[in-house]
Amino acid sequence: MPHLKLFLLALSFYTRLPHPQALDYKRLPQAAIYLPLIGWLVGGVAALSFYLADLVWPQATAVILALITGILLTGALHEDGFADVCDGFGGGMNKQRILEIMKDSHIGVYGLLGLLLMLLLKISVLTEMPAAIPLVLLAGHSISRLSPLLLMQRYTYARGNDSKASGAVYQPSFRELAFAAVIALLPLALLPALCMLAIIPVLVATRLLGHYFYRRIDGYTGDCLGASQQVAETIFYLSVSALWIFI
Repeated sequence: MPHLKLFLLALSFYTRLPHPQALDYKRLPQAAIYLPLIGWLVGGVAALSFYLADLVWPQATAVILALITGILLTGALHEDGFADVCDGFGGGMNKQRILEIMKDSHIGVYGLLGLLLMLLLKISVLTEMPAAIPLVLLAGHSISRLSPLLLMQRYTYARGNDSKASGAVYQPSFRELAFAAVIALLPLALLPALCMLAIIPVLVATRLLGHYFYRRIDGYTGDCLGASQQVAETIFYLSVSALWIFI
């Protein structure tokens, strides 16, 4: 029962889907370990959206509709974080300025261009995938949500005690991280075995991104976690696309 409540907390925060109102939001930080399972849900619905749309419209249209479905399900939570990171790290010269820019609700040129180019890259790669796009979407959404947990486990929250959000920071234990990793990697079993190699670039990109965040702001913020998910998802699609040549 405690696990179900944590999952429902994760569902309430990371998606726009209906959820019970009587939830203990003090435990919300612990619910982050269910991010990969949320990825199953979002990726599964996006995959179904693609499958149905592909019966009627061209593949590119089906891909765009699948991406729209994922964005609507999550309320663009991770995309918003990615845009804020582009603005903050693109326009800020020091830690304080970077954090100030990321806290601003307005989107700037860096954020707009970053989002546009990332979405175009996803559309381009997925449209050219020869097969198994629904399964790739499912795996991509699940695996990419392991990246925020890896950053949370390794680094500290950058805003310190001055931020209201600092109380919501959680450092997963290695046992919890292992549990999340199993959930995140399971959808890979549905793809050709060679696609397992796609996890390597994802982990490398996450490590480099975490190091970059640490070097610039001494840790991470919620926006950094959202950005890491988006980067990991895109890297996964690129990697699978490259590996598919040999399948």
